[in-house]
Amino acid sequence: MSAIAGIYNKKNEHVSDEHIHLMMSGFQQFPADDIQVFTMDHIFMGCHAQWITPESIGEKLPYYDPKRQLVITADAIIDNRTELISKLKIDAHDRKDVTDSQLILLAYEKWQEETPKYLIGDFAFVIWDKTKQRLFAARDFSGSRTLYYNDQDGRFSFSTTMEPLLNLPNVRKELNEEWLVEYLAISAAVDVANVAITPYKAIAQLPPSHYLMVEGGYLKQFRYSQLSQEIQPIRYKNSQDYVDAFMDVYQTAIEARLRTFKKVGSQLSGGLDSGSVVSIAANKLKEKSNGTLTTYSYIPPKDFQPFVPKSLLSNETPFIKETVDFIGGIDNHYLDFAGKDSYSDIDTFLDTLEMPYKFFENTFWINGIYEEAKKQDIGILLNGNRGNLSISWGSAQDYFPRLLKQLNWLKLYQEITSYSRLIKRPRRRVANMVIKEILPPSLLSKNKAITNGVSPLVHPEFAEKMGVYDRMRLFGISETGWFLSNNAYEHRKRHFDDLFHWNATNTFSGKLSLKYGIISRDPTNDLRVIRYCLSIPEDQYVQNGMDRGLIRRATKGYLPDKVRLNQQVRGVQGTDWVHRMIPQWSSFLQEAQAMLKDKEIWSYMNKEAVLKGWNKAKSGVRTDFAVDADIRILMRSIILFRFMKKMS
Repeated sequence: MSAIAGIYNKKNEHVSDEHIHLMMSGFQQFPADDIQVFTMDHIFMGCHAQWITPESIGEKLPYYDPKRQLVITADAIIDNRTELISKLKIDAHDRKDVTDSQLILLAYEKWQEETPKYLIGDFAFVIWDKTKQRLFAARDFSGSRTLYYNDQDGRFSFSTTMEPLLNLPNVRKELNEEWLVEYLAISAAVDVANVAITPYKAIAQLPPSHYLMVEGGYLKQFRYSQLSQEIQPIRYKNSQDYVDAFMDVYQTAIEARLRTFKKVGSQLSGGLDSGSVVSIAANKLKEKSNGTLTTYSYIPPKDFQPFVPKSLLSNETPFIKETVDFIGGIDNHYLDFAGKDSYSDIDTFLDTLEMPYKFFENTFWINGIYEEAKKQDIGILLNGNRGNLSISWGSAQDYFPRLLKQLNWLKLYQEITSYSRLIKRPRRRVANMVIKEILPPSLLSKNKAITNGVSPLVHPEFAEKMGVYDRMRLFGISETGWFLSNNAYEHRKRHFDDLFHWNATNTFSGKLSLKYGIISRDPTNDLRVIRYCLSIPEDQYVQNGMDRGLIRRATKGYLPDKVRLNQQVRGVQGTDWVHRMIPQWSSFLQEAQAMLKDKEIWSYMNKEAVLKGWNKAKSGVRTDFAVDADIRILMRSIILFRFMKKMS
């Protein structure tokens, strides 16, 4: 894992020492095990290395291979090493010590621009091919590692973060209104639909699943992976075969992510995704080295009074303890982060992300977990963040209407009967739920519209001027700010085909990893796991009244039944964010009032939408404001306002 940077002077001019210093100094705030630069003719490459895997200790990056006339700098952890070593026919005595960057370089020699298709892991890398006079760069399929670039004045510059690029002469900190209008128009927690753009006009981003080449003075960019076009259906004779095949793939993905000479940690909630990761990882560590897995669980402060229905758990401690006790040998930490809140650390997160953000409810405790893990020399921090659409896919609420539309009456009756028994609800109530789900959105009340509970924050005139909704329609996004369709299966397909769903959260975790020298790894986001989960029949996910059926069956013996078979309640995180802000509420109101008096910001933001939140907030603080759409939009507007002030 590394922060990488470089310059390619397309006019064949020497890269100045001043420019090299300006770029590398942009990484000074990050810890490093080694810092190296490489120059050749009109090329400069740099690496601010953080050693995580055994092979990375002492790794020389940038790495120059004089035989092949190739130079690489890489921010990468490759998980299918065994497969690559076999395909590349690497000598037996070299296999243990070959680094991930060397594997990438050998793969490039063999497959050229097809290289990223053969790589599984988290990566962003750049290769200078001296023979072809070509710069080649690629980013992993979901953008787990970041890569920004500036292409102007005959100079192509790249970097893991934006600051080194902004340090260069003639790279202006000019607001990108195209980025801003998308950020404001989309009401969900993602940032923008066009992930090639950033808040700065001068800086672009290489999108996930893409590679670029700079050759002959021209920049070309291509998408190398689109999952929906790669999936081949898998069919087995019985349900247990699906479970067995899944566990083979899933355990391989988890084991690959335990590769470190440091300690391994994991986030742990009371659910199936992180629970399954922790259980399998803990067992693998015991088998390998009798090692102990350290887990971190976020819990609300003791004085927080939940306001959500009993079916939603704000505090998942009882289920977390069940999991920890069942697995055994885990060093678990319950963290309430007393005194921390979403408002007080806005500047910290803006500096870390280098852009505004929308997922403010969780930022302080995610950051806090990294801080705790750093104290205990954790190198890898596991999670199960992408599990909902891969390993634990399968909502009865979505599957039953599908059976109804298919006129599969017998199976629908059997599933509804089994489901109502498991969740202890009347069969008629479940049947009514199915009927409501198949009604078109036009027949639902306005409260049921697919808006994710937040109105668009964009000023109508700014939206019209920029033509943002015409662009949004290409992504199936309406003027509500989010998808109009309520079809979960369409959403799932789009989630893996569209690139923007991953971008904001991956940017946050990627930049946190540099800040603390800890890399976040998610086995539920492994390409092999996702491909498998997209390839099997839907009846493997909802079966005999059991939703999320594949992971529930697969974790028998790995998780306690209280957790594994729980269909009664589910955890909700972040409902305490307003409660935590009570001591800061007056400061919050003062900043909101200052924002309302600012003239410049309201040419971009919808003041009427913000005033709804302001009028509620100034009347007094209530903990249930945490789920109030107007209060949430007020908080988002303040974060953006703060960013705009810092930028100017």
